[in-house]
Amino acid sequence: MAVTGYVLLWGALLASVYSAIAYQIGTRKKLSRLVVSANDGLVAAFLFISASVAVLLFAILTHNFQIEYVASYTSRDTSFFYLLSGLWAGNAGSLLFWAWLISLFATIFLLRKKDINEELLPHASSVIMLVQAFFLILLLAVSNPFRTLQVAPPDGRGLNPMLENIGMILHPPALLAGYVGFTIPFALVIAALLTRQFSGTWLSEARKWALLSWLLLGVGNIIGAWWAYVELGWGGYWAWDPVENAGLMPWLTATAFLHSNVMQSRKGVMKTWNLSLIVLTFLLAIFGTFLTRSGVLSSVHTFGESRLGPFFLVFLGIAFLISFGLIYYYKDELKARMQTQSFVSKEFAFQLATWLLVGATLIILVGTIFPALSEAVRGVKIVVEESFFNRVNGPIFLVLVLLAGICIAISWRQDSALNLLRRFFWPFLATVLFVVILIAAIDVIWYVTIFLSLCFLTFLIILKEWGREVRARHRSSSENYARAFWKLLQGNRPHFGAYIVHLSIAFIAAGVIGSSFLAMEKEIELQQGESITIKNYTLTYEDLAYSETASKQIVTATISAQHNQNFIGVLKPEKYFHRNYEQPVTEVAIRSSPLEDLYVILAGWDTNGTAAFKVLVNPMVIWIWVGGGLLALGGVVAYWPTRKRQRMTTRTGVVSEPERDIETEIEKKVLELRRKRSFLCPNCGGKYQENSRFCSQCGAKLRGD
Repeated sequence: MAVTGYVLLWGALLASVYSAIAYQIGTRKKLSRLVVSANDGLVAAFLFISASVAVLLFAILTHNFQIEYVASYTSRDTSFFYLLSGLWAGNAGSLLFWAWLISLFATIFLLRKKDINEELLPHASSVIMLVQAFFLILLLAVSNPFRTLQVAPPDGRGLNPMLENIGMILHPPALLAGYVGFTIPFALVIAALLTRQFSGTWLSEARKWALLSWLLLGVGNIIGAWWAYVELGWGGYWAWDPVENAGLMPWLTATAFLHSNVMQSRKGVMKTWNLSLIVLTFLLAIFGTFLTRSGVLSSVHTFGESRLGPFFLVFLGIAFLISFGLIYYYKDELKARMQTQSFVSKEFAFQLATWLLVGATLIILVGTIFPALSEAVRGVKIVVEESFFNRVNGPIFLVLVLLAGICIAISWRQDSALNLLRRFFWPFLATVLFVVILIAAIDVIWYVTIFLSLCFLTFLIILKEWGREVRARHRSSSENYARAFWKLLQGNRPHFGAYIVHLSIAFIAAGVIGSSFLAMEKEIELQQGESITIKNYTLTYEDLAYSETASKQIVTATISAQHNQNFIGVLKPEKYFHRNYEQPVTEVAIRSSPLEDLYVILAGWDTNGTAAFKVLVNPMVIWIWVGGGLLALGGVVAYWPTRKRQRMTTRTGVVSEPERDIETEIEKKVLELRRKRSFLCPNCGGKYQENSRFCSQCGAKLRGD
């Protein structure tokens, strides 16, 4: 079985290399049959890797402990779903899963060839195959998942007990799929540079893949934060750990791209930015797996030391030099032909958001690699504390939260003072009232009040804009509000998906602010029957019990909880002692509410029944998880396909710059002529009924003809 899996990987490598070479030769010599053969090679590589994955999964499910990987990460008493997650539990298995995801996405990309320019497809597919070949070489030469043992043990070591959580089933696949997905936009960038097609198909297709990868990576990060909160037993959810940062950095640069690509699509600007952001995002994704697998930096999330580090560094160096070398070579052709007209405009808000996102990413990158750099240069490892990331990035993220509301409401080109007053007056007034209530009701530090009020203001701005558009459609079409809301959502999913995502940012930010600045913590030893009071909670230590299963011993403390002298339930924090692992596992007891979490950790105990507890009250944590759900929902809404609109394109599917300018002028003149003859909105060109006061498409007030 092990030999079969290994041979299949060799078949995948040969098919990948052949496909990459055949694409280039077939394209340059215009041999269409060779390009078709390269397509077959791409699909063959997918089938080979899929078969190899199936072999490893079969070995895991049948407890074939002759294979070292199976013996290291599974055991006979491992439940079915955790057996499946064993595929990505270790270094070699997760690399195999990575290679399979590349082949899967490459096949999907090929099947979408009708939507992709025929000149871009072979070059992009060739790049994807080269990246795939790199990971296959790692599997064959360095990290073989089919390595066998001389003597098969009677049972495997099993999964690390800290990984026995539903997060293990969801978090790694989402995170890895997010990382891998950025390979497709990266390949499109290289293809666009090689063919000198800097506008059109590559951008629209790259946006789709970047949005999908951004969504998967964002969901993976949120699930990872939740997993750390409920499983690691330290009371937090984000510690600026190197591997946590590795998942956040490409998400931030992908967010920047999703904003800057709008600028190129609408205005023809920020071309260099878009190309560079995609390249940077891909490199950061590879850098993330380098951190996880190289052992350069210590983290609870890494796989430990391995020989993979130098290979990833060489790959990163080559990809960096080729990508940015091509961008620099074509820098004159990529120059923007149009600049932002006003600081008070959606264009400037988008540019500022892009700059801030990239700036935050660079700060996180420097802070992450600084310990390794200081050790390499000075021989002393200087650790960067959490406080550094919080102090430096905190103000940047607060500005981004505010921009999440402003860029929704502000107009393109230049906004008038009257329009700004109309759109921001009521949200601002309500926010002032919110601040007054917050100060009067709760004893909160002044700057925390300001931070929370910014989140509230952003929330209100977005809701007001959404409500304005729904109300405008309701007035113009006589539809009820629910139907008007649904029709708007159906008609422009990316637009309203962005609204939902921006709302989620306000929720997540509020949760982070509340839990960071308003949390309370106590550590205490209690005899049975004694109580502890923290905030408005009274906790009484009732009992300490011992139990045992086939694989572990369990110590359980029983605590009765009251809030404002009202009984709210029983909490049972636990400690697990697994037979195959020396380190005990903490199982925290959490009682969540919309306002705060009561979080109890069993820290230790004596034979006389005395127990030590760590008790935290974490305000607003649940808002982070709600915000994460909204982020996922908004991403799905934005990604969900809409009806295809006809596009004015050349035969190759790409609009050249002169054609873009001509088309823009023609469209303006046609729109003006049509507007004079019929009832079309002067703002967006949408049709409206004769007596309408507001446009049903954009909500603008109509002056009439």
